[in-house]
Amino acid sequence: MFNDIGPLELVTLIVLAVLVFGPDKLPKVIQDVTRTLRKIREFSESAKQDIRQELGPEFKDFEFEDLNPKTFLRKQLDNEDLGLKEIRNGFDLKKEMAEVTDAVQGRESESSSGRIDMSKKPAVDMVKKPESAAREERPPFDADAT
Repeated sequence: MFNDIGPLELVTLIVLAVLVFGPDKLPKVIQDVTRTLRKIREFSESAKQDIRQELGPEFKDFEFEDLNPKTFLRKQLDNEDLGLKEIRNGFDLKKEMAEVTDAVQGRESESSSGRIDMSKKPAVDMVKKPESAAREERPPFDADAT
């Protein structure tokens, strides 16, 4: 519960608790807080048990942690009924990306030639250069469109 509190923060909280409540009342306050936390845990466990009983036997493996979207998706994707593991294992992302890159750059893919010669890499000009003839011609003006 308090895994992210460092030692300096813990000492600071203890000093503040002693200053606020005083050394005489501090043990009683700690007992009250622990009793309240225990009651809250008991209440939440009884609520979980009531919900499980109301859902019935078909939801016997229901866990409230499954309501977390990440856990729910992970559980559904690992389901054997869908056959997603075979699809995931049969899909090679690096190979697919290499084929797409080769197709975009106009080279033969690995599957068709067996090997790609990287020294024959075509130069791709990414800068759009306007043509000189197109610069002189203006598009027709339409008064109704404006």
